[in-house]
Amino acid sequence: MNVRNMLEPLLLKVRTPSRYIGGELNSVVKNKQDVDVRFAFCFPDSYDIGMSHLGMKILYSLKNKRDDFWCERVFAPGLDLEELMRKHDIPLYGLESLDSLDEFDFVGFTLQYELSYTNILNMLDLAKIPLFSRDRDESSPLVCAGGPCVCNPEPLADFFDFFIIGEGEQVNIEIMDIYAEMKKNGTYSKSAYLERIARTEGIYVPAFYDVTYNEDGTVAAYAPNVPCAPETIRKRIISDLDEVYYPESFVVPFSEIVHDRAVVEVLRGCIRGCRFCQAGFIYRPFREKSTDTVCREAKSLCESTGYEEISLSSLSTSDFSDIDSLLDTLTDYTGQNRINLALPSMRIDTFSGNIMEKLQKIRKSGLTFAPEAGTQRLRDVINKNITEEEILSSCALAFSGGYSQVKLYFMLGLPDERDEDILGIAALSEKIADLFYSNPDRKRGRDGRLSISISCATFVPKPFTPFEFEPQADENEIHRRQKLLLDSTRGKKYVNVSYHHYDVSILEAVLARGDRRLCSVIYSAWKSGCRFDSWDEHFRFDLWKKAFEDNGADMAFYACRKREYDEVMPWDHLDYMVSRNFLIRENKKAHNAETTKNCREQCAGCGVNKATGRECFG
Repeated sequence: MNVRNMLEPLLLKVRTPSRYIGGELNSVVKNKQDVDVRFAFCFPDSYDIGMSHLGMKILYSLKNKRDDFWCERVFAPGLDLEELMRKHDIPLYGLESLDSLDEFDFVGFTLQYELSYTNILNMLDLAKIPLFSRDRDESSPLVCAGGPCVCNPEPLADFFDFFIIGEGEQVNIEIMDIYAEMKKNGTYSKSAYLERIARTEGIYVPAFYDVTYNEDGTVAAYAPNVPCAPETIRKRIISDLDEVYYPESFVVPFSEIVHDRAVVEVLRGCIRGCRFCQAGFIYRPFREKSTDTVCREAKSLCESTGYEEISLSSLSTSDFSDIDSLLDTLTDYTGQNRINLALPSMRIDTFSGNIMEKLQKIRKSGLTFAPEAGTQRLRDVINKNITEEEILSSCALAFSGGYSQVKLYFMLGLPDERDEDILGIAALSEKIADLFYSNPDRKRGRDGRLSISISCATFVPKPFTPFEFEPQADENEIHRRQKLLLDSTRGKKYVNVSYHHYDVSILEAVLARGDRRLCSVIYSAWKSGCRFDSWDEHFRFDLWKKAFEDNGADMAFYACRKREYDEVMPWDHLDYMVSRNFLIRENKKAHNAETTKNCREQCAGCGVNKATGRECFG
């Protein structure tokens, strides 16, 4: 069904109608009669957020490069449009064709954060696609998902036909080729297709696995129930980032989005090993592009989109081994063409006078650093591997260069956290302020005022990290620690403190470490009206609590319980190449406040090099 005629009269009744019409610069429109496979790429949040996502940009362009494939974009409609769509019986549709999603071969979601899960159900329901995979017949599209949250897909297992584990550039094309082949030779059925792709590395079909539980509610085992399903599913990785596909252009939105700029990926993985950071482990091994590749891609994107800002994307851009040469080349180009250059992932210990000098040529707003903890002991617990001296010297360097705004990221509720660690956050900010006001060259008056923003997130234990075994602090304890931090910074006019609400953090922890029994909880929460849970104005914790109660599930069991080293985790049948023994070693070292060197300095034996058959660094 093409929804254009039904939709047009309603668009003037909703906020930012340009989100819902397609037709942007560089969007791809094809004749559907000329393609063999249609893929609806769904981002389970608003257009403004989804259009900022790099993974969607890459896979959208990659699939559309093939003449026989057509990939379209789909975003969660705002509540105002959703109300009108339901009232007028308008199904969810792809932006390029305005065809309803039930006309596509694949409906694929990217799972970027746990609080988007109810939006997935809402989008399937708006598309008139049965929510549970068991209820979908041969006429339904295949519903799949990829992204970082599929490192534990179990809370969504009942809703998806299959998951893509790891990096998607190669495997996405493979599964679409298999589908096209089976359709052409007349051998396609949903069950036959799933059995075939289950043999493909990086594909997890949850219906092909049975789960059993112990009397205490913990997982007893995952076991394949069909011969084609492997006991463990290994993630896919791209070995050579210089050779992998990267778009020459992005779709340019009509309206402003969250990250409205060109984005170039400079590396994948991370060498640091911060024990709380899931991305730092699930994206291993560490791989870089060459400086020439990054510069070529940056110039191509600016010329094809007209963007006047380039962002260098990675988990830690300053760890790029050729960072000085890269910045020299790019700042020459950006300076000549009046283009801003953003480096969003800078580490304190790699911030240098050379980097600051280059940054000053392109911007001078504020600097953002992430000490994560207020004392050296706790920074050693989490393996942050930065010293107070490095923090202070970087801030002093910034102040000498004319900066007066510093944003600092910390976490509350970290394993082994003590009150003195929280008080250390205030003490560190005071030392930073002393550095600023003792600088003889600082500006005077309003322009010379210091602004320190302290943002504190509540620690959330995540799978495939050394802290996957750790409990999350309970609500009363987090509130006590938040009050302690606020009291310790009261009266400091240059400090502004913000923190996350606990109810959001505990739900994130529950969904991150949950099992298949949470499928019914998520379904109940959605049925009761939950959606856009990551938005403060829409989050309904009362409805979530009732969903847990109605299904006999306990949040504390998933979030606030310490897990033993030999416990079977809901994600143990997935292989992200980081060994369990390594995570246990790192957890023990954390409790002894022992650090581990970064991967460039010394291999920590995480297991990735053995799994890939090559050294991470040569």
